Amino acid sequence: MQAVVLPARAGYLWAKQGWLIFRSQPMAFFSWAMFVSLLLMTASITPPVGPLVFVVLMPAVTFMTISACRQAASGQRMLLGMWFAPLKEKGLFKKFLAMGGLYVLICIILGMIAFFPFMDELSQSVQTATASNNLLPLLDAVRTPMIIFAVLYVLMASIFWYAPALVGFHGVGLIQSLFFSAIACWRNKWAFIIYGLVWICVFLSIDLAMELLTLIGLSESTAATIQVPINIAAGGVMYCSFYPNYVSVFESQPSSDSSIV
Repeated sequence: MQAVVLPARAGYLWAKQGWLIFRSQPMAFFSWAMFVSLLLMTASITPPVGPLVFVVLMPAVTFMTISACRQAASGQRMLLGMWFAPLKEKGLFKKFLAMGGLYVLICIILGMIAFFPFMDELSQSVQTATASNNLLPLLDAVRTPMIIFAVLYVLMASIFWYAPALVGFHGVGLIQSLFFSAIACWRNKWAFIIYGLVWICVFLSIDLAMELLTLIGLSESTAATIQVPINIAAGGVMYCSFYPNYVSVFESQPSSDSSIV
């Protein structure tokens, strides 16, 4: 697999083309984003099984999302039964489960690498926080390992970023897909930095807009209620941007800033 090297501005174009795909079928992709949000919410309130199951299913969910975007970009209207159709290929879902299991395993290993050197300090800070009923010592102690874990997680995410699409669309083996994904992300690291900054700005802007509404007199509960569907819609656009991201790197380079891939 040959990954195209794109300029940094491609990160912005991925987000823009994601919006165009979302706009072509807003209700379908909004509903899908809501479904993913419900999965994440369910996982967050059922630890530790829920988060593990969610992470294991993540490659399959990612491939379903990219497949739906491919259908939408080709002009086909997404119907309910079409979302799970990409997983019907024999053995494909098992490959995604294996990929998700490997993702969980690596996350655990990275967590051990990040936190184990600080276990004594963390234990003391837990005791101090419990005795004084003050979480600040614990927050201070956990800051460094969390930063280390975040850096390691970003590196791991690059390994898995394109892997579901490479396995699902090209039949690439699991280990090969991880290798190709890592190389592609490294070659396009500046585009990914811009891509990440775009989405950080989008979600921070939504938060800022809601804060401004509360400052002019809107109640916090009402602002929070308004923010939920906006966040879901923004998440749907972000999910849609995964497809032009993949296509521009592995299948074709976008020729226009405003065209749907």
